[in-house]
Amino acid sequence: MSRVRSVLVPFGTRPEVVKLAPVVAALTAAGHRVDVVDTGQHTDPALSTELQETLGLAPTLRFALPTDGPENRLGALHADAARAVARFRPDVVLALGDTNTVPAYALAARGAGVPFAHLEAGLRSLNPRSVEEVNRRVAAAVAALHLAPTRRAAAFLAAEGVPAERVFVVGNPVVDTLVARGVRAVPVAERRGVLVTAHRPTNVDDPVRLKRLVGIVRSLAEQVGPVTFPVHPRTAARLAATGLDAELDAPGITLSGPIGYDELLAALASARLAVTDSGGIQEEAAYLGVPVVVLRGSTPRWEGVEAGTTTLAGLADDTAADAVLAAAARHTTPEAQARAAALPCPYGDGTTGPQVAAILGDPATDALLAIEEPDFTDGRLPW
Repeated sequence: MSRVRSVLVPFGTRPEVVKLAPVVAALTAAGHRVDVVDTGQHTDPALSTELQETLGLAPTLRFALPTDGPENRLGALHADAARAVARFRPDVVLALGDTNTVPAYALAARGAGVPFAHLEAGLRSLNPRSVEEVNRRVAAAVAALHLAPTRRAAAFLAAEGVPAERVFVVGNPVVDTLVARGVRAVPVAERRGVLVTAHRPTNVDDPVRLKRLVGIVRSLAEQVGPVTFPVHPRTAARLAATGLDAELDAPGITLSGPIGYDELLAALASARLAVTDSGGIQEEAAYLGVPVVVLRGSTPRWEGVEAGTTTLAGLADDTAADAVLAAAARHTTPEAQARAAALPCPYGDGTTGPQVAAILGDPATDALLAIEEPDFTDGRLPW
């Protein structure tokens, strides 16, 4: 007989909303009791409440984080997580990805003796300076269930010693959302221009790297085609502070604030190329058959690099612009465009939500969710 569990699902950012909405819907449809917590990491309506309404993700509880410094925000996030776990007393806490919400709720769950399940488990950028990489490793250390998107992600977990019986390859739920919304690829002949997004602190908080980014955007508009650049609030603030926003007032560049999710997908689907430091866009672009230049020196999404449809080109030195533009030229040839459009998406088939619901509903999962203290009093050693 299938188990019905009480599941606490926290989220804090736009990608988590996009990816968790179909999972919460599938858990609810399967009969599980689900409480959803908006941890308050994003406050811009286009990145938070408007998107939640669009995708039908209704929080049971919302927290508001302080605005007087990152250390206070992080402290409040962890305190809120402990309060949420204590309030809802779930059978399992399920979190996705690598934002600060994830370790906060993983540690709160462990502190309360509640099992933790990590969705999008096993992604590894191998970058020790990445806060997201630290968050992913904290989640892996705590998780009872590792819900990996791909076999490569599962292989990273195996290499780190995670027992195979705790790892389930379920795909990435972003594909569930794309399938559910009826998103379709645009024929190659109808695509035009470049979609640019950039928001990571390592790229936009450094004035030197930010200036390189601005130069790249201008060159893309001149050499590849019109650029659509929905500017993240963090990036907009840095551009204004440095005066670099004026340099983006140029022919072929269309700037905006954050745009709705459907509008973003439409812009991506109709582009010949995406240039981004976003993880989610790499997945969405793969589904839509659009090649990507990643403005980073590494990525936790190696499947696109392996397929040849994603190129890494960070902003760390003065050759960055040349590398980005050379990659853009390669990816926008007719042959490269046709190849990217023809490749299957490596990130799943749109059934992640039902798979997660089935795993949690399986009585065999009881043993994996049990948190028991080991007993070596008989003299055995653990090796």
